[in-house]
Amino acid sequence: MTQELADLRTRILEGRYQDALTLLDELDGMSKKAILRAIKSFAIRMLLHLIKNQLEQRLTNSWAASIRGSILEIQDLNLKENQTSYYIKSDEWNSLLTEAIEVAIRDASVEVLEGAYSPFQLSNRVNRPEVMAIAQDLLSLIYTHSALELPEKVDEKLSHLPGGETWKEGRQ
Repeated sequence: MTQELADLRTRILEGRYQDALTLLDELDGMSKKAILRAIKSFAIRMLLHLIKNQLEQRLTNSWAASIRGSILEIQDLNLKENQTSYYIKSDEWNSLLTEAIEVAIRDASVEVLEGAYSPFQLSNRVNRPEVMAIAQDLLSLIYTHSALELPEKVDEKLSHLPGGETWKEGRQ
């Protein structure tokens, strides 16, 4: 990106404004792609722990922290600099989550029940619609709660997952 900024400066100084605008569009696209890639990475991490929760029917402090942290990071990344609009609107998560869950399933195969299932076996065991619905429900919180309120709201939702009551009461 440093080279692109140097090129942009040169084009402006040389009065090549149309070239500069074209380069600005490219830089904007690169920035958006990087942000979406980071959001997807956090979505994968969240989904991995939701899959573990679904299949193991329990919730640990570590899993809850990972899910909560992912949601907080997604909220921060998703909000554009103008603080009023989002890279991914609340009704646009399906395609990203559909891609992310396939990666999360393969990654989860290493962790679920201490690696007892191959990615192929785990893929057949995961109830994708259920995991996706829980993920959508958690992600919907980023549009209605501030960063200050969000951790508590996520924890409330997590307490309703399998093993959530036990986790909430600290009886792991």
